[in-house]
Amino acid sequence: MASVSTETNKRLKEVKKILVSQPEPSRSPYFAFKEKYGTDVEFHQFIHVESVTPREFRKQKVTFIDYSAVVFTSKNAIDFFFKTCDDIRFKMSAQTKYFCLSQAIANYLQKFIVYRKRKVFVGERRITDLKEAFLKHKDAERFLIPCSVNGSKAVGAFLEELDLNYSEAKLYRTVSTTLEDVDINSYDMIVFFSPKGITSLFDNYPEFAQGDIRIAVFGQTAVELSESRGLIVDIKAPSPGMPSMTMALEKYLEESNNK
Repeated sequence: MASVSTETNKRLKEVKKILVSQPEPSRSPYFAFKEKYGTDVEFHQFIHVESVTPREFRKQKVTFIDYSAVVFTSKNAIDFFFKTCDDIRFKMSAQTKYFCLSQAIANYLQKFIVYRKRKVFVGERRITDLKEAFLKHKDAERFLIPCSVNGSKAVGAFLEELDLNYSEAKLYRTVSTTLEDVDINSYDMIVFFSPKGITSLFDNYPEFAQGDIRIAVFGQTAVELSESRGLIVDIKAPSPGMPSMTMALEKYLEESNNK
């Protein structure tokens, strides 16, 4: 997709203040924008992840002791799985096997288990990377997939394809963060990274009128939702030669702030 929309010619104005809809990082290319373009960047988390209620969990009738293997697809899944274990005062057996989508996820698992004493299987990045490990343990294990309330469709479909015995435990959801202290109209640009960030914008500001505020969006699904809500998306990423949002923003700022 193009990095800058066709509306650019009439909307290309100086950007003095950017709102990024994520938590503030310790280091980031965004921080260089102040020196290079005179642009301030602020960070506010538009969405956050929270546990399902105890009642919602009980309604699923998932009993952890029934499972001998756990499939982790994200750090959130690990956090909320072990949080739930604590909440229900359950300790996983030392014989439990763990299947992790990537090395980063497997490394994060070490926060919760004594890694060297457990059986951990690690993929490169995709669930299909674990096919050989799944098939090796197909008949001996019952698999649990901790996931969000939306489920883990791709993982579940793959385990079904392999005819594995598995269930999902829906342990968390992504919700809009309250932004009552954010003066949304004080920004020249807002940067989004997911459809849920767009949803949070309108949850917090139902009467939001974009006007001259530039909108930058990462990901086609988020772009489509933005446009369906009547927003003009001025910057779209990724695009050819600009795989990151910061690269797309910098290209825009080079034009808008150096005119």
